Amino acid sequence: MTVSTLSMSESSEPSLTWQEVIPTDGKVPRWLTRLRQTASGMNRQQLPLRRRILKRLIDITGAIILLIMTIPIMAVAWLAIRLTSPGPVLFLQTRVGLNKRQTCTTSWTSSETSTCRRSAFGYGRPFTIYKLRTMYHVPNGEIPRQATVDDNRVTPVGRFLRRTRIDELPQLINVIKGDMSLVGPRPECIEYMQGLTEQLPAYAQRLCLKPGLTGIAQIEGGYANSKESYERKLELDLIYLRHCCIRNDLKILLRTAKVVLTGFGAV
Repeated sequence: MTVSTLSMSESSEPSLTWQEVIPTDGKVPRWLTRLRQTASGMNRQQLPLRRRILKRLIDITGAIILLIMTIPIMAVAWLAIRLTSPGPVLFLQTRVGLNKRQTCTTSWTSSETSTCRRSAFGYGRPFTIYKLRTMYHVPNGEIPRQATVDDNRVTPVGRFLRRTRIDELPQLINVIKGDMSLVGPRPECIEYMQGLTEQLPAYAQRLCLKPGLTGIAQIEGGYANSKESYERKLELDLIYLRHCCIRNDLKILLRTAKVVLTGFGAV
């Protein structure tokens, strides 16, 4: 995995080429290499204010519209979960969100920070993510375990919800609240962050922007449950951080529709 160091201002032109920031394994989809080059840098503070405001307006508007459109679908899913397995319909879990302290990070390839007060490392701001429950109910306090292929914890209804991504729809509420964006790195479980950053020091850089309901890693990398798949996920997320802009977000949202229809990456 090759990721180059980045240092630029809002007004500067991109100093890196695609060959310097994309994964070097030869598996880069052509549409990624056609994403618009931007000078956004790698954290929220390096995004121009106008772009930040527009991105937030699109998040709120898009999430409200999608929420209204999908209420009937979620109502049917809610009833199916209630009738087929005991336990709450909603699944709540603590995830890691935007880390504003990461604005002091000096390198793409490590968690090394400057000496400013806000550089103290503490991962991102935790928040509660909302999903429709797809597994059999377990007592509170059980340590999260990642899903696997043919996982016997997944209910028959839950398998369909996961394949169609219907279980993710309640996260539109997270987008409206401001915990998440429509497009961004996938929010990670807080319990996994220490281990992942120890194995992949640059993994914390994903927290430089709000996590997203969808993103490049979600639609191209699929479900991550091994070190190799997390490395691939990290590479794809860094591509997004380097090329974050509204035009690219719209491309990713359109690609997401194809993923939903095909069930790619569902476990």
